[in-house]
Amino acid sequence: MAELIFFSGTMDCGKSTLALQMDYNHRARGRGGVRFSCNDRAGGSVISSRLGLQTDAVEVIDTTDFWDEVVRRRTTGLKVDYLICDEAQFYSPGQVEQLARVVDEMGVDVFAFGITSDFRTRLFPGSQRFVELADRVQVLQVEALCWCGRRATHNARTVDGIMVVEGEQVVVGDVARDADRAEAIPEHVEGSLPVVGYETLCRRHYMRRVTAHGANLMASRDQLLPFDVDACLWHGAS
Repeated sequence: MAELIFFSGTMDCGKSTLALQMDYNHRARGRGGVRFSCNDRAGGSVISSRLGLQTDAVEVIDTTDFWDEVVRRRTTGLKVDYLICDEAQFYSPGQVEQLARVVDEMGVDVFAFGITSDFRTRLFPGSQRFVELADRVQVLQVEALCWCGRRATHNARTVDGIMVVEGEQVVVGDVARDADRAEAIPEHVEGSLPVVGYETLCRRHYMRRVTAHGANLMASRDQLLPFDVDACLWHGAS
């Protein structure tokens, strides 16, 4: 029987890599499928992985109707046995319901991949609807890491290296790991555009609002207290 499966996890846990691997495996067995994505880091109409893998996809926009997408292809003779839906957190709740209908009434498998919660730790509307409707919700076993080495559980948004918890839910930014580029973040110059980025943090450092950039700033200063205590006093923390 066809299933609606939602694969969830933080950034850097391999969701897009798994999406591409599953598409390859199903095609290798003669199944026909369609790849969808939305706001991918590499641009429109593509699924890309941080490992460097990339392939074309159908860009999901506000007016995309998954039922119509499948019907149109099948009526032209194309084989549609499954759908790969990457960046699924950006889909609307109505689009998630369309995917559930495709599974139930057309027998098409839907494999959706997305982040569960945003930089404010609030559920994306699309992810919430997947959790409510999916036959299975699977948390990926590849663990993303915080800059401290602990398991990362939260996605953080940064502006010029400083974590923020207010703003629009969807903002395109630099998704390179801040731990790798923390030294390269310049001081904000008046009149220049702020650098918006994202990184994964453990709950401890998410709650303290200590990013990789902030940790490097602290490490470069003389400290009288143990680092993990003094980090709370950094000006970018709450």
